[in-house]
Amino acid sequence: MNGEPTMNQIEDYNGNESEQKKQTIKIVILGLIVVCAIYGVVKYNFNSVSDYIGTPQNPGLMPMK
Repeated sequence: MNGEPTMNQIEDYNGNESEQKKQTIKIVILGLIVVCAIYGVVKYNFNSVSDYIGTPQNPGLMPMK
């Protein structure tokens, strides 16, 4: 009567996932971690914003270290 499957009829329910689906999820998660790590390294190494405020004629605030 009801066209919707029950939870037990779904193939991925209760630990019944296929090995291919598990491997795909692991690859996606690992890929995201790698992409985020590369982004973080690039952002950290190529941050060329100067913290110095002022000019040689009008010295300003020195950055705190």
